[in-house]
Amino acid sequence: MRGRAIKLSAPRRLVNDLMWCSIAVPRVTVQRQMNLGPLIRARMALQTKPSWTVLFLKGYALLSQETPELRRAYVKLPWPQLYEYPLSVASIAHEREYDGERAVLLSRIKDPEHQSIADLEASIQASRASPVLEVKEFRRALNIARVPTLIRRLLMWLGLNIGRQRANYFGTFQLSVYSGLGAESLNPLTPLTTLLNYGLIGKDGSVNVRIHYDHRVMDGANVARALEKFERILNGAVADEVTRLAQGAAVTASQEDPNRR
Repeated sequence: MRGRAIKLSAPRRLVNDLMWCSIAVPRVTVQRQMNLGPLIRARMALQTKPSWTVLFLKGYALLSQETPELRRAYVKLPWPQLYEYPLSVASIAHEREYDGERAVLLSRIKDPEHQSIADLEASIQASRASPVLEVKEFRRALNIARVPTLIRRLLMWLGLNIGRQRANYFGTFQLSVYSGLGAESLNPLTPLTTLLNYGLIGKDGSVNVRIHYDHRVMDGANVARALEKFERILNGAVADEVTRLAQGAAVTASQEDPNRR
């Protein structure tokens, strides 16, 4: 059957390169059904609600701060070893329109565990709303996508296997979700040590949360315990910060409108 050949666009070349880097990673998935009732109640108290992406990002960054394995990576240079980072760098997947095509592009947030929920929300919204070429990570990635394949992949391989540089260019963990579209990703690929995603969040707070991890770096029992701790962090430290946001918003509203006192 005669069809037509479609040239690979820059975004499609980027995805192909990431899959090429990811295919050799022995990835395993651990899932936990969580109940996020306390976090939902705290979030409902806010008129302007932070996105679930931001709340999971903040919670996972706090989890990584307590769990060194989540800040480690398997690298091959100068010889196979584990490399541990002092802090996290989040890699966030965004779907953006570029050159008439929907493209998946990655932004990075350094040290999210020490940033406020409001600051994280602002960073993610900037990556979602700013013109594509005004976001440094997007512009760099699209420029690299125009380099010949062999050179591109050599650069990516080196970036992933030189410990000191890996987090700067790729991050320490990735967050990628489709639940806003009513769907779940069950087997995503990434060259990073862990990828976090979650499903639809029920009105009662029930949600399936998954960590996809590199088995060369850690084992399933570590991840299962991390997910249990993650649920406590979401309903504890993250919910507490959301509650403080709501209290601060209420105080501000009261000061602006004396009749509400």
